[in-house]
Amino acid sequence: MPMMKAAVFVEKGRIVLEDKPIPSPGPLDAVIRITTTTICGTDVHILKGEYPVARGLTIGHEPVGIIEKLGSAVEGFSEGQRVIAGAITPSGYSNACLCGQCSQDGPRSRHGFQAMGGWRFGNTIDGAQAEYLLVPDAMTNLAVIPDGLTDEQVLMCPDIMSTGFAGAEQGGVRIGDTVAIFAQGPIGLCATAGARLSGATRIITVDSIARRMEVSRRMGADEVVDFTACDPVERIMELTDGRGVDVAIEALGTARTFESCLRVLRPGGVLSSLGVYSGDLRIPLDAYAAGLGDHKIISGLCPGGKERMRRLMAVIDSGRIDLSEMVTHSFTLDQIEEAYDLFANQRDGVLKVALRP
Repeated sequence: MPMMKAAVFVEKGRIVLEDKPIPSPGPLDAVIRITTTTICGTDVHILKGEYPVARGLTIGHEPVGIIEKLGSAVEGFSEGQRVIAGAITPSGYSNACLCGQCSQDGPRSRHGFQAMGGWRFGNTIDGAQAEYLLVPDAMTNLAVIPDGLTDEQVLMCPDIMSTGFAGAEQGGVRIGDTVAIFAQGPIGLCATAGARLSGATRIITVDSIARRMEVSRRMGADEVVDFTACDPVERIMELTDGRGVDVAIEALGTARTFESCLRVLRPGGVLSSLGVYSGDLRIPLDAYAAGLGDHKIISGLCPGGKERMRRLMAVIDSGRIDLSEMVTHSFTLDQIEEAYDLFANQRDGVLKVALRP
């Protein structure tokens, strides 16, 4: 049986490289040969045991590759095409998908909905940190990469760009809005870019790492608040003359930043939550105006599917945004443990790493 290398979860604190059989596609699936992938903050949650997955599961959900083999019923694609697939791989036919909520896909559940059911790579099926990847429901999820775009240019599309942009989209950012974004890691930086493209005319971001603050300005931030130098809530209220912001985007996944987002909202504002939380969240009575402030709190998992990927690559192809500078380090798959150590500990100014088999 042909074998491949894959990064698998062994136990809390251990993701290691092992040999696994190269997958074979079912009728509606495809197998792609991975050319570039990356590590996500969610993978670090898995490594630390903060998000449970099965022992022996291949990790990773951000694939860029070449179609190696197509299932017998797959149409519209050909072997040898360069493609990406979203981190979210909906079936396309569940009740959730037909309601436009592909991330909550539940094709085998009783009512067709399953919380986070669209997230399969590195969660419920083998993921992308491997030499080969099986893509389920290929006609729903494969998106052909436009000629001229490099792997690095599209590497953010499967998850980071999709998630960050979703923060602005689900927050309903409009022309003329003031937006605050807490945390300028890769997702927060993409939320900043998404808010600018959505028409926000004042974007205030919060972080403390010099490299991220610098990139944040290039992505569209008008003011960058260093939370180690001042209270970011007080500073944002000062910058908005006490009004507060129209939309606050939480891009870190901590109770503290969630509460801070709520405290900087104007009455009727929207808190758009992107974080993966590992503990309970608190809604303070005063910040929530006792429930009578017309605030909205919305959470979401990034959209997936080929049309979402096509649109994101169209943004890249247009030149309106360049996310390739977010790839700060490169590793081979053989160096997976070294790559996780660097990324999980946020050393050497790392934003995102490129992993190549």
